Amino acid sequence: MTYEETLEYLYTRLPMYQRIGKKAYKADLTNTIKLMEQLNNPHKKFKSIHIAGTNGKGTSAHGIAAILQTAGYKVGLYTSPHLKNFTERIKINGIEVFEDFVIDFVDRIRSQIEDIQPSFFEITVAMAFDYFQREQVDIAVIETGLGGRLDSTNVITPEVCLITNIGYDHMDMLGDTLDKIAAEKAGIIKKHVPVVIGETLPETEPVFKQIAENNQATLIKAGNSTLKPQGMVADYFLKNLGGIESVTKELVRLGWNVTSNHITAGIENVNDLTGLKGRLQILEKDPLVIADVSHNVDGLKLLFTQVKEICNGKLHLVFGTVKDKDLKSIFTIIPKGAEIYWTQSAVPRALPVEELAIQGVMHGIEGDCFKQVNDAIRNAKEKVQPDDMILVTGSTFVVAEVDGL
Repeated sequence: MTYEETLEYLYTRLPMYQRIGKKAYKADLTNTIKLMEQLNNPHKKFKSIHIAGTNGKGTSAHGIAAILQTAGYKVGLYTSPHLKNFTERIKINGIEVFEDFVIDFVDRIRSQIEDIQPSFFEITVAMAFDYFQREQVDIAVIETGLGGRLDSTNVITPEVCLITNIGYDHMDMLGDTLDKIAAEKAGIIKKHVPVVIGETLPETEPVFKQIAENNQATLIKAGNSTLKPQGMVADYFLKNLGGIESVTKELVRLGWNVTSNHITAGIENVNDLTGLKGRLQILEKDPLVIADVSHNVDGLKLLFTQVKEICNGKLHLVFGTVKDKDLKSIFTIIPKGAEIYWTQSAVPRALPVEELAIQGVMHGIEGDCFKQVNDAIRNAKEKVQPDDMILVTGSTFVVAEVDGL
């Protein structure tokens, strides 16, 4: 198969959460374990760091990877979903997995895929772990997909775990209370493996303490970071620096050679080192166009607060989301006075723009509708005045469709 045919096979044959939602979610590790056995258990042949949480997983993963790269290590990085290209999910020292490897991997285990019938996410996890083992990385930074306890990545035994924070997201799969969601995320805690908690709440702290105690795992509360990166950095990234630093300090305690200079330089250069995209990313300066993948209430609240400080004129908000989000809460935090351009991505999970607009009107927010993300951006550019800002957000899939990202 060609690379394009291989991707088509993966996308169409295997259930993909990003496209069809809950039906693709396998709350079970059986398939992953079977795949690992067929591949001679590559996940047991490299060291790793495991990251779960509601918000900040991706930025934390990229930040830690950048620090370790700066310290001279060969670092694998597995994150999801991708924005533009499938290969973004699997990187070593910021370089995306080669297309030839993707083709070869699927060809090598196609019979096992036919037999086991894994989900899209399960097969990409297996691909990443096989790649990291074959390329002999020093360490891999692994971001969970959904939850933690039953996430496909949860077959590794890492050096350190990090749980960034807990918020209301994916409640149809993880539970409808913070303590239930925390219990799912805390499922990545392993026997005798230290775990850093980036943020605790009254509802979640007892859960973390109990599960850590059950696993005889040292629990470390992240403190406030003293780092002050130069340039425009998302506030939610700054919020995660405490957890990133705490993980790094724990690695040092375990014998990894990482200095304060490595930490500073890694964070300062995280985008260049790891290819991090879609986090308060400036796409154009005249007019100012920013794209950000924030997609739930907690993440959007931080984003909108920062945007108010950045924007000297009117905010032009290009916004689309998916079907399972808490729209009522999201509408309450959309900045007052913003010009709204409702839109949708092309994935089946996308909330149709007409429905989004109707829901908006019901909550006192009116906007124009655009079925194509870039049409919405073009329309905003026609109306923008000096000092105005265009912000594209609400869904990873909306940001993924922006031209020039």
